[in-house]
Amino acid sequence: MRPPGGRPSVGRVLQKTVSPPPATDLAIPHAEGVSNEEFRAAMSRLASGVVLVTAHDPDDGPRGEDVGMTATAFTSVSLDPPLVLIGLRNGSRMDDLLSEVPVWAVSVLSENQRHIAGRFSMKNRVSDRLLFADVPYVRGEASGAPLMGGALSVLECRTENRVVAGDHTLVVGRVLTAGVSPADGSGPLTYFQGKYRQLGR
Repeated sequence: MRPPGGRPSVGRVLQKTVSPPPATDLAIPHAEGVSNEEFRAAMSRLASGVVLVTAHDPDDGPRGEDVGMTATAFTSVSLDPPLVLIGLRNGSRMDDLLSEVPVWAVSVLSENQRHIAGRFSMKNRVSDRLLFADVPYVRGEASGAPLMGGALSVLECRTENRVVAGDHTLVVGRVLTAGVSPADGSGPLTYFQGKYRQLGR
């Protein structure tokens, strides 16, 4: 049964919010004398874990569309309540989607999932539909978003706050569900000096 407007009905957790959390603007210019190149070079020496952020857009096509984005700017914020933070480039598809969709998911990638990180970091792609076609995943019950099979851990989140900081938006999410994969000896996928790496290599 279709609701008014002709779109198919979707689950409550997949519906877009009417009024997204307000964004606080903390945008400030670079400190005098610090260039983009110098800043990038300095921060490239900080090793980061690699995650895949996913969400489901219920309004893209008759069945909606899954959207994914590789990210390294991800961290825990609070234990009580459980909060995490993800940095999104302003104007990116994920940034636009999470300004309207309240729930999303994060898969912490293993060292064997470099191909997943690579494909979801491609720029100027028209659609993510084919990117999910041959990767194993299950759909999260709380978010409706894909959770990658083989990931070290997976989390489903609900946006609590959005803060605009320069050319990125920091999205703070409350963790709704969390799970870890059975131990199989796989280490984390890391990102250091502009390359994906394995821990200790």
